[in-house]
Amino acid sequence: MATIDDLRRVAAELPGSEERQMTGGVAWFVRNRLYAWECHPWPSIPDDMREIIAGEPVVGVKVGDSDDARALRQMMPEVFLRETTRWGEPKIAFRLERIASDHLIELVTEAWRTQAPRYLARELDGPS
Repeated sequence: MATIDDLRRVAAELPGSEERQMTGGVAWFVRNRLYAWECHPWPSIPDDMREIIAGEPVVGVKVGDSDDARALRQMMPEVFLRETTRWGEPKIAFRLERIASDHLIELVTEAWRTQAPRYLARELDGPS
């Protein structure tokens, strides 16, 4: 079971990552580009998704494309929520308490990669 503090630790190790407090919760940026965020039960979210988000920690992350999001939802529907809003696509929201820690690390790191400039990605990857 993962927590927001686990996400914080992962994000803190990513070059150029910055945590910011937002209206709906905490969010993480790289070079002013959003890559992960704590979901908030906004009125524009469908009722059933809003109920889940209001009742437990849910995190959204950027993904490479909509096919990646669809594959994650199909693979683990008990963890990944269906589309919540069209804003910020491509993205995926997941139930934080149901995600394995190694999968959390992978999701957050890959979300960071979708937004990070190449020089920061090279810094993360080290010499080739």
